[in-house]
Parts: sequence; C-alpha cells; structure tokens
Amino acid sequence: MAYLTLNDLTTHIYLEIINEIIRNDATIATKAINAAMGEVKSYLNRFDLVALFGTDTDAPTYNDEYLNSIVKDVACWHILKLANPNIDMAVFRSAYEDAIKFLINIQKGLVDPEYPPKPDTTDNGFDESGTVGWSSNPKRSNYY
Repeated sequence: MAYLTLNDLTTHIYLEIINEIIRNDATIATKAINAAMGEVKSYLNRFDLVALFGTDTDAPTYNDEYLNSIVKDVACWHILKLANPNIDMAVFRSAYEDAIKFLINIQKGLVDPEYPPKPDTTDNGFDESGTVGWSSNPKRSNYY
C-alpha cells in the first residue's frame, strides 16, 4: 500500500498541472514521491518509520497530517524541478526549504513531535530510540 499517490498531491498542485509536467507518466510522480519519502525518512531515523509510513503491503498505523504535508511539499518540489508551467517556483522552493528546516530541527532534537519511537529490538537493556544530548559551561576567561 503506497503512502502517497498521485491524487494525494492535489492538495498542493492541481492534477492537470501535475499531468502537464509529468506528461501523463505516473511513474515519474511515483519516483518523486519515493524520493521525497526517502529524504524525509533520513531525518526521522529515530522514530518508528513503519508506523509513520507503512510498508508496501501495510498502511501506516500512525497518521500525522503535518508530516503528510511535509512529504507532499518535498515530492512537489521533486516534480516541479522538471518544469514549471503556471507555477511560481519561489513559493514551492520556500515550502521545500521550510519542510527541510523542520526536519533538521527534529533531527537535532529541537522539536519533539509525538511520533512513535523506534521499537527496541535489542536485548541489551538500553533504550536506543531516544536521543542523547550533552553540553558544557561556557569557557571561562580569568584574569589576575
């Protein structure tokens, strides 16, 4: 079961514009969606990706509309790189950059969405799905 289809992208771009860009070849849109999912997954590796995105046979068990919108933004950018009839590229480039900034903030631990954590498959007793943070005090400059 696909996480996103060509028709799901119609919330961001009209279907006739998408068909004009991909020249009615749905494989181009599928490749753009798969590339977008791969890009988004690379930022969310500490979360349960099967629960968030599902598999080829199973639907995702956790649904987050904002995450869906981010994947659509990235997929639309991959499609729009082919051509830009009747579309302001700056708007979609800005949406793509905003999506990547949000994903980077998740990756850094600055934003903590309520996504399901990666399941612990090891028997070592440590929770490897969480993040580790460390810091230090500012360097002191003593003068005598």
